[in-house]
Amino acid sequence: MRSVRARAALGATLVVAVALAAAGLAVLLVLRGNLTDRAGLEAEVTAREVAGELALGATYAELDLDDDDHPVQVTDEEGRVVAVSKDLEAISGTGTAGGVRVSPAPAPGPGDDDDDEDDGSDPPRSEVSSDSPDFTNGTATVDGEKADYRFAAVEVTTKEDVTLTVHAGAPLAAEQEAVNTVRTSMLTGLPVMLLVVAGVTWLVTRRALRPVEGIRRELAAITASEDLGRRVPEPDSRDEIARLARTTNETLTVLEASVDRQRRFVADASHELRSPIASLRTQLEVGAAHPELLDLPGAVTDTVRLQVLAADLLLLARLDAGERPGRTAVDLGALVREEVSQRTADRIAPQVSVADGPLEVAGSRGQLARVVGNLLDNAERHAERSVAVTVRAERDEVLVEVTDDGPGVPEAEQDRIFERFVRLDDARSRDDGGAGLGLAIARDVAARHGGTLTVGTAPSGGARFTLRLPLPGRERP
Repeated sequence: MRSVRARAALGATLVVAVALAAAGLAVLLVLRGNLTDRAGLEAEVTAREVAGELALGATYAELDLDDDDHPVQVTDEEGRVVAVSKDLEAISGTGTAGGVRVSPAPAPGPGDDDDDEDDGSDPPRSEVSSDSPDFTNGTATVDGEKADYRFAAVEVTTKEDVTLTVHAGAPLAAEQEAVNTVRTSMLTGLPVMLLVVAGVTWLVTRRALRPVEGIRRELAAITASEDLGRRVPEPDSRDEIARLARTTNETLTVLEASVDRQRRFVADASHELRSPIASLRTQLEVGAAHPELLDLPGAVTDTVRLQVLAADLLLLARLDAGERPGRTAVDLGALVREEVSQRTADRIAPQVSVADGPLEVAGSRGQLARVVGNLLDNAERHAERSVAVTVRAERDEVLVEVTDDGPGVPEAEQDRIFERFVRLDDARSRDDGGAGLGLAIARDVAARHGGTLTVGTAPSGGARFTLRLPLPGRERP
């Protein structure tokens, strides 16, 4: 029962079994009811025929009671049996105490008159009751054979104002035989039907799940080989399994890209760390052997660069781990002014322009200050004579634009410069080029705050970096 196929086959079989049992029971009940009603109709017709004869003045002896298939019993108002079918030997279900024994009673006839005076002015009072007959089930023994019958009781008033009840029966043997035949057929066919349902469900489920097994085997092979370049087979169908295979391959593609990016990150980080560490070690070794040759400022510079690089790597690690920024209110205008005021050693003093209006966003003040600082560092590195910072509100966003008059960013490189450890300077200068993490960190922080960071061309021909952050309550889902 650990197999999906087995559970599906068992579940389908149980559902079909319950449905067929309920449907079969309903069919049997309807069939029994229809056949019983038909037998009741036959009994009513026979009872009304006999009642009609009595209403017309026929004596008990003149009644036509020779039909063995429809036994008849006539009783008076006191429940005494006054007439029965010829071969009727025993009867039950009619409510008479006398059975089939005929009790002595005056028989009506054309010449019989009441003792009361009759001036001939009253109309005949003989009639057959138009009310619906009473139906009962019982048994009757006719000519030595006992069987079940459906009885109909019809009242009749004779010309002599005598009220009689005619009990006529119709056999239920046909109804019982039909019901038994249908029940036997259902009981015989139900197991076969359930076996067919279970087998078909098993085969269909196995065929439907066969691609899933192929996906599982391929994923197991990928896990064992650690080869993320492999892909699971995609079936030609357009069902859920095909979509599962496509989604799995898309996940593998993203995972492969993530692993490759992580490997490049580790390799680039190792490369960036190796140079200052090697330089610092060399300086320390030279200083230990020849103290007069120790380049102390160079050692401090290398140490600072290592510290900055370690801080950048730590921040990237936290961002990759899904760290969510704080939700405090940050005034970007005040933040930009504060960052610019602290940059006293810049080669070019940035020009700041802050528009009026709501400029507060929700996020981490420290991380957003890091973004502004990285953008200013990049502009300072490439600018020739001017760096400008503009803060303004636009619809549901706050924009921070940092422009310079440097060489700008080629259109083909405008996406690549946000990758980690990517620098467009050919020399990859340790002092001027940086580690290539500033813009990558800035875009990641912007994305964590629900915003974007893009680069374009400034009117002066240099680069224009645009940071867009949503106003509080307008964050992207």
